[in-house]
Formats: sequence, C-alpha cells, structure tokens
Amino acid sequence: MSIESMIEATIGKEGGYVNHPADRGGPTNWGITERVARDNGYTGDMRNLTRAQAVAIYRSEYAIKPGFAAVAEIYPRIGEELFDTGVNMGPARPALWFQEWLNALNQGQRLGPDLKEDGQIGPVTLAALRKLKEWRGAEGETRLLAALNGDQAVRYKQIASANPSQRAFTYGWLGRVL
Repeated sequence: MSIESMIEATIGKEGGYVNHPADRGGPTNWGITERVARDNGYTGDMRNLTRAQAVAIYRSEYAIKPGFAAVAEIYPRIGEELFDTGVNMGPARPALWFQEWLNALNQGQRLGPDLKEDGQIGPVTLAALRKLKEWRGAEGETRLLAALNGDQAVRYKQIASANPSQRAFTYGWLGRVL
C-alpha cells in the first residue's frame, strides 16, 4: 500500500474542521490537531488548514518518521493499521504494540533476537517483520493485524473508563478497529 493510499483512507474518516468540546486534541482539521499543525509550522486558524497541508503532515509525521510507510512495504495492511492508529492516538503507542507483538510471535528466535521495545521502528524491527513474512506468509499479516486491533480496542475502553467525557468518541473509535 502506498503512502498516498494510507493517507486517503484515513483522511476520509477524519473529515474537515471539528472543535468538539470534549476532544482533548482541541480544534482539528482533516484529523490534524492544532498542536501537531503548530509543530509542523502552521500558524493560521485551524479552520483554514488546507487538505494539502494536512496531507504533507500525514506523510511526514505519521507515515515516514515513525516507519509505518516502511512497514507497509512489507505487510501493507499492518502499515495502514499502524498509520491510522498513529493518527488517532499518536504514533508511539502503535509502534510499541507492534514491537511487543513481534517479540510475542518470536517463537524460538525465528525472527532474530527479541527487539528492544522502544517504539522506534528501524532496520532491526523491519528485519524481524520480513522474517515473520517469510515464515508465516499472508496468515502472519492477518494474525498480527488482529493482535494490533485487540490492543487498540482495549486502549479505547481504558480511555472511556478513565474519563467518561471521552465516551462521546468510543463508538466512532471502534469503527477504526474494524
């Protein structure tokens, strides 16, 4: 799956400008929070963030920097899942889950030495993923995707349980898990 395809799939879920009073991310446009927009040099009103500006931020901050685009080159559905989850809750959490699951699947060191679970997807993590693909094929992608979706669903439940104001978003969040 290409970066552009990942972005299009996610931006379609996010839509345009929103400023929900319970949203801890504050004003967002195209799914880009004000903080992320500012961190990427945007200084205008969030209502005026263009789709092209959002796409550039998605490409840099949610596909390339966290390594999700590189994952997508190996297992496209895993790359897309990590990307979309990263947009929704920040890229560090799904990157860490990804490494945790690769270690959990590392039966008899078939994927190499266990990974340092630091949320940094680099050459060693990608090598382990390639070995999983060689060993388990398409079924490996399906099972890893299910595992990541499970972590994502549990995280949404934790957020809603800890802060009832966030329950306004739980149903929509679960749609991302499907």
